[in-house]
Amino acid sequence: MAVPCGGSLRDTWDRFFDRCSRFFPCLSDPARRSALCLKVALVVLHLIYVSILFIFDKDFIEKTKQQPWYTAIYLSLLVATLAQYFLTSNTSPGYVLEAMRVVNETDALVRRKSVASKQPASSNNGSLVITVDADQLGRNLLGSNATSWTKVVMDMYPPGTSVRTWTCSYCNVVQPPRAKHCHDCDKCVLQFDHHCVWLGTCIGQNNHCRFWWYICEETALCLWTGILYISYLKSNITKAWWVDVIMILLLATLFVSLIFLVLLLLFHSYLIMTNQTTYELVRRRRIPYLRGIPERVYPFSQGVCRNLYNFCLARSTYYKMERLPTAQELEEKARPYTCLDALTCRCC
Repeated sequence: MAVPCGGSLRDTWDRFFDRCSRFFPCLSDPARRSALCLKVALVVLHLIYVSILFIFDKDFIEKTKQQPWYTAIYLSLLVATLAQYFLTSNTSPGYVLEAMRVVNETDALVRRKSVASKQPASSNNGSLVITVDADQLGRNLLGSNATSWTKVVMDMYPPGTSVRTWTCSYCNVVQPPRAKHCHDCDKCVLQFDHHCVWLGTCIGQNNHCRFWWYICEETALCLWTGILYISYLKSNITKAWWVDVIMILLLATLFVSLIFLVLLLLFHSYLIMTNQTTYELVRRRRIPYLRGIPERVYPFSQGVCRNLYNFCLARSTYYKMERLPTAQELEEKARPYTCLDALTCRCC
């Protein structure tokens, strides 16, 4: 009985991955395997674009001999972009379970120090810092029957809020404001932005800054590579036609990618300056604590300068959880800007 060609190829492919999974356990998980394949494809794609220049563009090779610093800067940007890509993909986005563990450990340390010294203890455990607006961590923790994490999180919501309302049905943990459960990672993420397929991880509080820098570097690399491709076509358009076809196809793909990257960079820059996330912007009407807030009011924004400072200079080991603004604070944020506000830098 003949075996279909498609079935034999599929069996061969499965046997190949079974053998590889013995040496590389990460290949046994389909999700991790697909993420690894995407990373390999991205690296290969970068190498193809750069190697085409060194193979066909004689002017670029001549310029490299005359001005080696030019090519060195270009290759440094390539290496930096790929390094930033892997650094971002391997950085934890800031999982709620990790923050909960640190809060409970910090509270246990606070209790031990308080018992030993009979003095209030700091919430800094030496390597990780948990900050909550209005110092909720050091407030009303001692003598409470509830867990430290639940107490800290519920202090961020309005009084009378039920714990069950903000308990994740998948992780069974109380979610602080701006957290969301990611079904791809199967974990709750602090300041969840989105799940990036190309990176194979979520974008959240701890890696959003690195993600922005990766987009910035990737945009610069695409722009520079496109300029080199256009320079080659301008000076060699009448030569081997098949080389021109390859260069034009690659340039067209690069142009589409560049448009997407520029729009993505501008979009995330806007989110950073207003202290929003992609999830909050897209699903604003479906998020309970944002549902009644006007569209042009950014409840977590502290001004452009402060937002940029918190975003760029926040440490990756620093879990920051923001409480929901009060009605008075929302009313202040909704107030239209005046000339006096501009002079006093209210928007900053």
